[in-house]
Amino acid sequence: MTKLKTSSAILGAAFLMATSAIGPGFLTQTTVFTEKLLASFGFVILISILLDVVVQLNIWRVLTMTKMRAQDLANEVVPGLGYVLAGLIVFGGLVFNVANMGGCGLGFNVISSIPVTYGALLSGVVALFIFWLKEFGKALDVFTKTLGVLMILLTLYIAISSNPPMGEAFKHSVLPERIDLLAIVTLVGGTVGGYISFAGAHRLLDAGISGAENIKEVTRSAVSGIVITGVMRIILFLAVLGVVAGGIALAKENPAAAVFQEAAGNVGYKFFGVVMWSAAITSVVGCAYTSISFLRSLHPFIERNQRYFTSGFILISTIIFMLIGQPVSLLIIAGAVNGFILPIALTIVLVAASKRRLAQSNYQHAVWMRMLGWVVVLVMTTMSGISIYKLLVI
Repeated sequence: MTKLKTSSAILGAAFLMATSAIGPGFLTQTTVFTEKLLASFGFVILISILLDVVVQLNIWRVLTMTKMRAQDLANEVVPGLGYVLAGLIVFGGLVFNVANMGGCGLGFNVISSIPVTYGALLSGVVALFIFWLKEFGKALDVFTKTLGVLMILLTLYIAISSNPPMGEAFKHSVLPERIDLLAIVTLVGGTVGGYISFAGAHRLLDAGISGAENIKEVTRSAVSGIVITGVMRIILFLAVLGVVAGGIALAKENPAAAVFQEAAGNVGYKFFGVVMWSAAITSVVGCAYTSISFLRSLHPFIERNQRYFTSGFILISTIIFMLIGQPVSLLIIAGAVNGFILPIALTIVLVAASKRRLAQSNYQHAVWMRMLGWVVVLVMTTMSGISIYKLLVI
């Protein structure tokens, strides 16, 4: 692989992970929690970014150094465990992809006023087109990078237009007035939970970027993915803060759209449509790609027919949305549940990292990284348990 192709794949993996995370749930969760916590939400973002980096570095390094996808690694740790992990990821991915299709439909509706269901259907066709291109790996990288940059630039315009109180935001990002565990769990779960943290790692493996000789590239790609996601989260946080700090109450049925409209009028509302569609369609593509990548090595038939399985995944997601829909409240709950799945997946990776026989190179996983990983497992398990208890009981 040439240096140019390697660089493109590295950045493509970072954007695939980032745009998989930046979906309808990301926009909704960030808006809802900013309205609730105001400037203190900046602290939540900083803590979640630190946890995200630890998770992503552990997962991406171990998978690429052992040259195994997550389900194969899990089967090496405990025979049969890979099938369980694949089932959890694919089922969870399907649930999230229903919401992603809803975001696609909503984005199309804002841009062109066509019905949401038709917008979801058209978006499904776009996603299918990407996967049936001859060089779909390259197309996937270009697609996610282009729309990822577009989302950030449009949201930055809204953030500037909303004129947020920057001093207050900086102050309470370091010295918060309130700390919300549910917000931290939801953000971490929505950024590196479920299938998302594996998206870029599996893309690197498919691109042939693995082994100890590529450790620097893998690390750079992993951190870049978190940075891209963090930049988008911070910009959106500032945009929302600028609106709600002025005493404006956001519409409960679509709080993120209200932010864009309040900050920049009808132009802002149209920008929201573009951002929502971009966020949703890239998440659809990332979710489909990663979910099916968990099945590919489980049976040769799936490997040979991965495009058909991916197409079926997208079609099922579209049909379920058109029949059921996806309300805002479920997006918040889904993020918290995703945070609970995360420590399970990370535990598998950390156990595998301690088994030297799994390594197919001279790479040795750093002790400090492994220890931080176990800290994240403990923290996320505890906070997820508390948060889910509050959601279900209180």
